[in-house]
Amino acid sequence: METSKNEKIVKQYFEHFNNHDWKKMAEMYTETVDFKDPSLGQGIVKQSRKQIEDKYADLHKVFPDLHDKVIQIYPSGEKHIIVEFVSTGTAPDNSKFELPICTIFTIENGLITKDFTYFDNFEEN
Repeated sequence: METSKNEKIVKQYFEHFNNHDWKKMAEMYTETVDFKDPSLGQGIVKQSRKQIEDKYADLHKVFPDLHDKVIQIYPSGEKHIIVEFVSTGTAPDNSKFELPICTIFTIENGLITKDFTYFDNFEEN
């Protein structure tokens, strides 16, 4: 039962993301969250809801058509959901990006407590 509830939470999360509703998306996290994200630096970085909202609002300014397409959702135990998705967008210079990403969400009491995201953050030469 818990897994399907968590799966619904993750689906709602990506719906908020694709609607660019950063405030609603950020409210799906606990007040302070552990992040692993190459864009935030190495190791675990704590982020507040406000920091999460601001980060994605800034990203949205650069890529107004920012979109995540979920490829697969893998429930893992009672608290974890692994999501494989592809993020796409178009920059102001009309260059497009397509980035495969994998995120491990830890969900406790209906809120995301950890967001461990993995992708290749190296620029192409």
